[in-house]
Amino acid sequence: MENGSRNRENGSRNVLKPMDSEQLREYGHRMVDFIADYYKTIESFPVLSQVQPGYLHNILPDSAPDHPETVEQVLDDVKTKILPGVTHWQSPNFFAYYPSNSSVAGFLGEMLSAGLGIVGFSWVTSPAATELEMIVLDWIAKMLNLPDQFLSKGKGGGVIQGSASEAVLVVMIAARDKVLRSVGKNALGKLVVYSSDQTHSALQKACQISGIHPENCRVLKADSSTNYALRPELLQEAVSRDLEAGLIPFFLCGNVGTTSSTAVDPLGALGKIAKSNEMWFHVDAAYAGSACICPEYRQYIDGVETADSFNMNAHKWFLTNFDCSLLWVKDQYALTEALSTNPEFLKNKASQENLVVDYKDWQIPLGRRFRFFALSQEHLHAYLHYTEILCIVFLNRSLKLWMVLRLYGAETLKNYIRNHIKLAKDLEQLVSQDPNFEVITPRIFALVCFRMVPTDDNDEKKCNRRNLELLEAVNSSGKLFISHTALSGKIVLRCAIGAPLTEEKHVKETWKVIQEKASCLLPK
Repeated sequence: MENGSRNRENGSRNVLKPMDSEQLREYGHRMVDFIADYYKTIESFPVLSQVQPGYLHNILPDSAPDHPETVEQVLDDVKTKILPGVTHWQSPNFFAYYPSNSSVAGFLGEMLSAGLGIVGFSWVTSPAATELEMIVLDWIAKMLNLPDQFLSKGKGGGVIQGSASEAVLVVMIAARDKVLRSVGKNALGKLVVYSSDQTHSALQKACQISGIHPENCRVLKADSSTNYALRPELLQEAVSRDLEAGLIPFFLCGNVGTTSSTAVDPLGALGKIAKSNEMWFHVDAAYAGSACICPEYRQYIDGVETADSFNMNAHKWFLTNFDCSLLWVKDQYALTEALSTNPEFLKNKASQENLVVDYKDWQIPLGRRFRFFALSQEHLHAYLHYTEILCIVFLNRSLKLWMVLRLYGAETLKNYIRNHIKLAKDLEQLVSQDPNFEVITPRIFALVCFRMVPTDDNDEKKCNRRNLELLEAVNSSGKLFISHTALSGKIVLRCAIGAPLTEEKHVKETWKVIQEKASCLLPK
C-alpha cells in the first residue's frame, strides 16, 4: 500500500501542465532574448548552410527523451546543432529566390496567433478571426486599388491561403467545376489550361491535382523580344486551334513578376481574350504584387479589372512572416460551390442562414490559423506593454497581417519596398559598368538578372558552365547566397534584394565578392 501511494504521489508531481501562464512568461522571455540575439549576430553565420546531407542524424539521439529536459538544454542544441544546418533567409546577404520577410510586427502576430491557438474554420468558431480577415483583405485591396468587385461588400472578397500554390489550386478547382456544371462532368478531358513557360510550376501541380489532362496544358513560349511576357496573339492562336479541335479553353494564368525574371504579362489584352472565350483569368502576382501598393508601380497590374482572381504573397515582400498568401476573387460563390462541405457536426445557425462567411469553404483544408497583420512604429512599445490584454481579445491567420499594417502603416511599407528597388537599381548599374558581365533582362522591381559574358570564342555552353561555377564559388564562400535560372538557354544569375536588414553596404560587398570570384574564372 505504501509503495502504491508513493508511486501515485510521484506520478502526480509528473503530471504535465502544458500551458502554465507563469512558465510561459518565463520561457517566453528566454525565447525572445534568444531570437533577438540571433538577429543581432545574424551576419556572423554563413548565409547558405555548409552541412552535408544527413548531418543531423549523426548528432541527435535515435529516439525521443523519456523525461523532460530544460529550455536551456534545448536552446543549447539549437545553437550547436540546428543553426549550423540553417540557411539564413533573414540575413541581409540573402539574395536567392525571392525574399521571405520577417519583422518585429510579424513575429508578434505569430506569438499572438500561437498563444491563442484558434482554429477559425468557420465564423462561429471565432467570429473575430473571420471578420478581421475580411477587413484586412479589403484594406490591402484598396491599397492596391483593386476593382470593387474584389471587396467583401459585394459578391467577391479576399481570403488568406498558405501559399500561391494553394491559391492557384483553389481557383482552378472553382473554374473547373463552374464550366463542368455547364457542359457536363464527362467533358473534363476537354478542358484546356493556358500560361506562358515562365509561369511558376505550381500551375502544373494544380493541373495534376485538378485532373486536367497533361496534353491539355498549353505552355506558351515567351522570349526576350517581350522581356519574357506572354504575347496575346500567341494565346489567341492557341485558343483558336483548341476550339477548332472541339476542346474547351477554361483557365488562363497571367503573371506579374515571374519567378525567373519578374516578367509582367499584358493583363488587359490577355483578359479580353479570356473573357471572349469564357475562361477564368487568374493573375499570379505572388512576388511583385506588394510593389503595386506604390502608385508608381500600380501600372504593372493595369488590366486586373479583367481578372477573376488575383494573388500576392504578403510573406515575400510585405514584412509578414510566412505563411500569408492573399487571394481575391470576384465571385465567392464559385469557390464555395466547388469547395463547400456541410457535415452535421459543423452546422450552426449563422452559417445555415447565410449570414456569415465560412472560410473553410474557400480553401482546401478545414482548419486554418488566425494570421495577423501589423501596427504603426510609434505604438510598438505601448503595444508590447498591453500584449497580455490583447491576447485575450484577438485571434489566428489575419492577426500578423493586421499587426504589420498597423505597426508600420502604408507609407512605411511603400518606402520599404522603394528602398529595395533603389538598391537593385544600384546593383544593375554596377553590373552594367563591368565589361565581364551583362544584364540579361531589364530590371523592373528588385531582381537583377545577369551573367558573366561569353569569352572571345562565344561558346554558350562554356559560358553556362562558367556561370554555374561562379554561382558555386559565391555561395560556398558563405558570405552571400544567390540563385540562378535559365532564359533562352542561357544560365542566368539572380540577385533578389528584399531582406529586411539589407542595406547599401551589403549590396556593394555582394558585388565585390562576385567580382572577386569571377576574376578567378576568367581566362588568363
